Amino acid sequence: MNIHKVSFTNKDEEQLAGRLELPLNQEPHNFAIFAHCFTCTKNLTAVKNVGRALTEAGFGVLRFDFTGLGESEGDFENTNFSGNVEDLVEAAIFLEKNYRAPTLLIGHSLGGAAAIFAASKIKSIKAVAVINSPSHPSHVMHLLKNSELEINKNGKAKVNLSGIDFTIKKQFLDDLENKSLIDVVSSFGKALLILHSPQDSMVGIKNAEEIYKAAHHPKSFVSLDGVDHLLSKKEDSHYVGEVIAGWASRYVEIPVQKEIKSKSKVAASLNVDDKFTTHLKLGDHYFIADEPKDFGGSNFGPSPYEFLSAGLAACTVMTIQMYAKRKKWEVENVTCHINYSKDHAVDCEHCEEDSAKIDTFTREIKLKGNLTDEQKKKLLEIADKCPVHKTLHTKTQVITKLVE
Repeated sequence: MNIHKVSFTNKDEEQLAGRLELPLNQEPHNFAIFAHCFTCTKNLTAVKNVGRALTEAGFGVLRFDFTGLGESEGDFENTNFSGNVEDLVEAAIFLEKNYRAPTLLIGHSLGGAAAIFAASKIKSIKAVAVINSPSHPSHVMHLLKNSELEINKNGKAKVNLSGIDFTIKKQFLDDLENKSLIDVVSSFGKALLILHSPQDSMVGIKNAEEIYKAAHHPKSFVSLDGVDHLLSKKEDSHYVGEVIAGWASRYVEIPVQKEIKSKSKVAASLNVDDKFTTHLKLGDHYFIADEPKDFGGSNFGPSPYEFLSAGLAACTVMTIQMYAKRKKWEVENVTCHINYSKDHAVDCEHCEEDSAKIDTFTREIKLKGNLTDEQKKKLLEIADKCPVHKTLHTKTQVITKLVE
């Protein structure tokens, strides 16, 4: 996982805590912001799972705690729905200043309503996805129905939600009542994806219908059949992330993966601005090679020597299994571990000189199966006869020429 702790300030200069998750094998092609549900936090499992599916598709995803929640500063009782919208705008400003302006906004439950309002204020947003979201922010008031009278009478009340006490002030209710999501979604001009469960007992499916009817095209709806409001099952939240990633690719710019045209079985290509991140064509397959960050790379892929070590390891286990099958020996599994380094030659004449070091591959082989000691010894000998091993021990030549 490639997760970074980040923070930025809200309009009142209070620190908001976030996590920015980036793809493991590439620079993000787009950035997304996730707005969590009412009284939830950035660490809700569903939020993390949705985000992880998006990073696997190449997105960078920022999830953060709204003011007064989780690790963020501020008092929740002094916040309101408008404040959540403003927090999302500040999150977009943070990304634009430090990384790249976000193009995708995702919201869950009341966070979905906040995402729609915020999208109308953030020019860079091209697509919005809402999950089990209400069609009117005031829908959340049904959670407070037992305390609404007290809030209106005394100006505030302590409410227990999901086992946690929150103080809700009347200004929070007033703000919810004054926000018309239907008016905003009918004119905000962004691509919209509505994901909703027909079985959602907290925010009924009717809400999705109202949002869909109010929105203009491009708009899409995906039914999350059998899913609960909080997307409690990992497979559900990961599926939602995959759907959003696929849908959003239609509306955000994603660079076409570099294709290497070559008549050779193996080819590599590196642009001037890519540091060490190299695109490889290996037969019919495509990979990325890189160097570690401490060497100036981005660590988006294995290093050249790791690829070389991988070739030796793969050839070793293939050769052993092929020989064992031919002999009808019982080898359930063979595992090969390779470590590469430069060591002094054992019999060198100038061992004190750095130039006397030679490439050393340390190979450890583990055999699983019903084998005698004699069979194990023979298989170890066979490992030294694998083709890649022989190549490394044979004098080779590399003929280099320029081509147009």
